[in-house]
Amino acid sequence: MNPNDRKYTKEHEWIKPEDQANQALTGITDYAQDQLGDIVYFELPKPGDSVKQFEKIGEVESVKAVSDLYSPITGEVLEANEKLMDHPELANQDPFEEGWLIRVSIADRGEMDSLMSAEEYESFIGDL
Repeated sequence: MNPNDRKYTKEHEWIKPEDQANQALTGITDYAQDQLGDIVYFELPKPGDSVKQFEKIGEVESVKAVSDLYSPITGEVLEANEKLMDHPELANQDPFEEGWLIRVSIADRGEMDSLMSAEEYESFIGDL
């Protein structure tokens, strides 16, 4: 079950707005980590990097494949989850909490309207 407190992309990323003004966490979904299998490496953007909605921001490497990561929102990277550098398996074990990827400042909150709710995302992956 995908948490209702975030929005989802067709590329299987999520974004969760935080209490701080215009900040959000992003990550990959449970569906994504399940399809990837055991994750062994992440290449993530660095704090200060600009990201654009739906554009590539890095890569995730698993025992099965290397896949691109995309930003669900336009903004600036405030923090990358350093725990993933030594423990990429956190994204397999807890993709919605401990396995988050980056914290971003949101440039345009209106972009969230183009993303799917948890219910819409469940329907989307049900059709795959």
